[in-house]
Amino acid sequence: MSGLKGARVLVTGGAGFIGSHLVDHLLDHSNVGHVSVVDNLVNGSLDNLAHRLNEPRFTMAVGDIRDDAVLETALKDVSVVFHLACLGVRHSLHAPVENHEVNASATLQLLEKSRTAGIGRFIHVSSSEVFGTAQFVPMTETHPTWPETVYGGSKLAGEAYARAFHRTHGFPAVVVRPFNTYGTRSHYEGDSGEMIPRTIVRLLAGQAPVVFGSGEQSRDFMHVSDTARGLAELASCDEAVGQSINFGSGTEITMNKLCEVIAHAMGRSDLLPEHLPARPGDVGRLLVDGSLIRALTGFQPEVSFDAGIREVVQWFTEKSANGEAMLARVAKTNWDSALDAVSP
Repeated sequence: MSGLKGARVLVTGGAGFIGSHLVDHLLDHSNVGHVSVVDNLVNGSLDNLAHRLNEPRFTMAVGDIRDDAVLETALKDVSVVFHLACLGVRHSLHAPVENHEVNASATLQLLEKSRTAGIGRFIHVSSSEVFGTAQFVPMTETHPTWPETVYGGSKLAGEAYARAFHRTHGFPAVVVRPFNTYGTRSHYEGDSGEMIPRTIVRLLAGQAPVVFGSGEQSRDFMHVSDTARGLAELASCDEAVGQSINFGSGTEITMNKLCEVIAHAMGRSDLLPEHLPARPGDVGRLLVDGSLIRALTGFQPEVSFDAGIREVVQWFTEKSANGEAMLARVAKTNWDSALDAVSP
């Protein structure tokens, strides 16, 4: 397989944050023939794809990837699969069995259905959470995998299945490990809420950001448009087949510094972070070594962190007409239960 031109593509989890941006990139920049999405809308939203629903090259199906019939229908006439459907890290703290079923068991099921269907390229989107806390930086693909949560373990199981299908059957699978992605459409609500959007929503409501533990945990953040572009480039790279590939920005920022940057961008430097006890299973440090993806595709991030933060702040500001309703969905401890909304 060479390139995505004219390909019929399936994106699982395509109504989610990263998935919907990937759909946009594929339709706008990759010259694909058709993009179909299957998403059960637990974390995703039709709002993320509303601008695509009437396009002839796009199809949306609401369904669960654990359903055999859903998978068989979704895979019909498809040549490329981007597998992003999953349940997140904080969900795994209160529902570990379901988290495993979706992230690991359903991935195995999708791999087998895809192999039977003769899929020409399978991009399994894993996570830097498979590594746990960095034992050395920057983190190469050979960094030890010691996940600290069931989510990290389930994503590691999924990527191990993808590698096994390649080694056993010659199945054209690529494992990709994005580090920390941010941008418009990112989740602020419930157990899928992430640090950057949660902080923005709180600041918009005049509430202090929340930081767990010391705040010296660090992450490697990359803008979602770069993540989407990198995934598409790897799908077009024959040399990537059979490999497991890290990618991120190659820079790190602590949670304390992150709150400072966001507060400054929003003109609310007066609101200092509220520190709460450390979050269970929280990774201490992540920083990517992007040498392999650069060697394979020439990939380099294009969006600077400052520009990306300004964009996402503007996006949330424009959405914040009902800021109190948004804030009500930002639980302080969003891992105890999907419905744990603690008042600010």
